[in-house]
Amino acid sequence: MDFRTLYETWVDSPDLEEKLKKELLNIQDTKEIEDRFYKYLEFGTAGMRGLLGAGTNRMNTYTVRKAALGLGRYIESKGNEAKSRGVVIAYDSRHMSPEFAMETAKTIGNLGIKVYLFESLRTTPELSFAVRYLHAFSGVVITASHNPSEYNGFKVYGEDGAQIVSEVADEIVASVDAITAPLSIKVADENSLLEKGLLTMIGDKVDNAYLMNLQKLIVNRSRINEMSDELSIVYTPLHGAGNRPVQEALKMAGFLNVSVVEEQAQPDGDFPTLDYPNPEEASAFKLAMEEGEKLNADVLLATDPDADRVGVAVHVEGTYKLLTGNQIGAILLHYLITEKKAQGTLEDNSAVLKTIVTSELGSDIAKAHGIKTFDVLTGFKYIAEKMKAFEETKEHTFLFGYEESYGYLIGDFVRDKDAAQTCLLIAEVAAFYKNQGKNLYDGLQEIFEKYGYYVEDLQSITLEGKDGTAQIQAILEDFRNNPPNEFANVNVNVREDYQIQQRMVVSNGELEDIMLPKSNVLKYILDNGAWVVIRPSGTEPKIKFYYGVKESSLEESHSFIRKLHKSIETRLVSFFK
Repeated sequence: MDFRTLYETWVDSPDLEEKLKKELLNIQDTKEIEDRFYKYLEFGTAGMRGLLGAGTNRMNTYTVRKAALGLGRYIESKGNEAKSRGVVIAYDSRHMSPEFAMETAKTIGNLGIKVYLFESLRTTPELSFAVRYLHAFSGVVITASHNPSEYNGFKVYGEDGAQIVSEVADEIVASVDAITAPLSIKVADENSLLEKGLLTMIGDKVDNAYLMNLQKLIVNRSRINEMSDELSIVYTPLHGAGNRPVQEALKMAGFLNVSVVEEQAQPDGDFPTLDYPNPEEASAFKLAMEEGEKLNADVLLATDPDADRVGVAVHVEGTYKLLTGNQIGAILLHYLITEKKAQGTLEDNSAVLKTIVTSELGSDIAKAHGIKTFDVLTGFKYIAEKMKAFEETKEHTFLFGYEESYGYLIGDFVRDKDAAQTCLLIAEVAAFYKNQGKNLYDGLQEIFEKYGYYVEDLQSITLEGKDGTAQIQAILEDFRNNPPNEFANVNVNVREDYQIQQRMVVSNGELEDIMLPKSNVLKYILDNGAWVVIRPSGTEPKIKFYYGVKESSLEESHSFIRKLHKSIETRLVSFFK
């Protein structure tokens, strides 16, 4: 059906919620109707994410039921054991998250599949933990992570607690795509599911087990004991799900001087004190910085709505300075290696996992201590996939996994990035430096002095709607078919195309296979070691340009980053005329 026919089908349906029907009838703009109905909201490699509202290309009761039914049918196809092990469902503080979680439970439960549902909001990493702890077959979390308030999402996890791998995603996508009438999907009654034992509301047993596992991550408890009163921390959950687990973890560890930004402590899907609930953005720290100034706090922590990402700010020369995702990763990794080495607890076969767009600083730190680093595609599920391989082969032991977008993992009892884990370790490292009269920023400068002045940057261009999707693909194809020979007057030395899984040395045309899954990503490595990566976002209507540079000073590194920006902007001029 074309978009107009689909629109009329929805408006005329007796099954459509009255609120959504009114929303559709109030739309006057044909372009708006087309954007809502030109496609079904795509169920991708880990689930789906989109704007809330009526339409096939929006997050609503019916698109959620469609995704849930597709997942349920996939589980059915795996037999009775998979059905009895069931699905764990969690949700965060976003609009419609509790409702979508219950719709998911009622849709999957209607197939006779066991469902475990948290009775109130929980973090994404705790969902990952719960799947493993309850030995469930799958998991779902209703969240749009750090996206604006008008978004929500449906993210699927496998039995190992990680986001589903590509092969599983393909099967679920086929199952979802086969559903052609989302408005007429049957769901069970909540009370009926409870009576039949198909729906179990999860109590605090999982919470307690998760918190106890967090405490096992403390590397050197004496560091905390020495500074438990003196280290001052300000934390904000940014109206999300992180408040309880982060506060509890810090308190149990012995951090006694933790203040929470009260204006942002309560869950609220409007995120009323924020332009954007993203701890990568300086604006998200505005209230935390004000609180920090009052208390002369040493470190500020902010977690996104589903508490899988965390941002950090440090008091430097009278103001608070945000650390980048790569810098936080380097500080954490350096401490883990050096402290474990000093204690004699560092495994000989330890390995670090990072993505292809993450700084090489971590690799250099690991290499200096005889530790191997493995690069994976962008997305934490690829880190989790490698962790699973380590368990199976016993060739390496997982030490640390991270990505530049403020996601970190220390303990393998979770298989996704975990802000609570990160807050706990950051606090321990901050205590370590404070005991020496230093702070995290001072520690970072010591790392730079030893390993080089690494600077990275990310340039995101938002291109929404049907036309935006086409424009993103056109940009990627232009770079793929007309590859640049230089950026900022420095020649390209190596070109990598992850779509065709091939690496080419430009000077001699030598080709090498890339032993990673196919992905629509291009990478260019320059003669001076700098690099540029181009990829479409997997969750947002954006094309992203990543930059990495290492020079002999921070000033030189920042200068060359600016030149790389200019090169890309010049190339893109023709696309935005």
